[in-house]
Amino acid sequence: MNLYETNKKMLTKRIIPCLDIKDGRTVKGVNFLELKDAGDPVELAKKYAVTGADELVFLDISATEERRKTLLELVRKVAATINIPFTVGGGISSVADVDLLLRNGADKVSINSSAVKNPDLINEIAKKYGSQCTVVAIDAKQIDGEWMVHLVGGKVATELSLFDWALEVEKRGAGEILFTSMNNDGTKNGFANGALAKLSELVNIPIIASGGAGSMEHFADTFIKGKADAALAASVFHYNEIEIPKLKHYLKQQNIAIRI
Repeated sequence: MNLYETNKKMLTKRIIPCLDIKDGRTVKGVNFLELKDAGDPVELAKKYAVTGADELVFLDISATEERRKTLLELVRKVAATINIPFTVGGGISSVADVDLLLRNGADKVSINSSAVKNPDLINEIAKKYGSQCTVVAIDAKQIDGEWMVHLVGGKVATELSLFDWALEVEKRGAGEILFTSMNNDGTKNGFANGALAKLSELVNIPIIASGGAGSMEHFADTFIKGKADAALAASVFHYNEIEIPKLKHYLKQQNIAIRI
């Protein structure tokens, strides 16, 4: 284990609420389908910053499908209300798009479909803005025992393996991987800890677990069994089913390194 790997394992774990945005509102579904309104993104962002979220992720989930850019004005409003690291994704297909988002308040950008279609984009963003700014989101579905990458908000299947793609994005300069299990998304049955543990062993960059949070125990499990570096969730936070301060105290009691 090299020094970087040692440091990675010692870092405090992060709790990250996610704002999935469609038509200017926060939405949430199950298995990427049946989206329901979950509130005003600016108000939710403000609440999360105040109650102890470590970071915030904003994903304009229909930008790629609708072939348009991320909602800049909304990004600007959210950024103005928070004081925690802010990652923005959706519709990013060029370095110019990244530049615009960073100038409007994003700290990091998340690319997904565009990275698969043009892998060199990862290199370009990492080279110009640094790996710490470059998050590659991977939506994958387990089909017949194999984890396969999906694009365009989970609507387009590929023949790309989750694990092969994760290794490639690390090699190209990504600083983090945001892995969402489509099988677990919105089910509240827990994270895909087997896949997460394998990912963590394969790559040296941090892995953000996404998809399946339903209880405080699920967060503990993904840090311990899934070896995730951060846990991202949406509906349990949006609908006040889990309060971040209580979650963090619970994790602390489980001897998980967490910032309170």
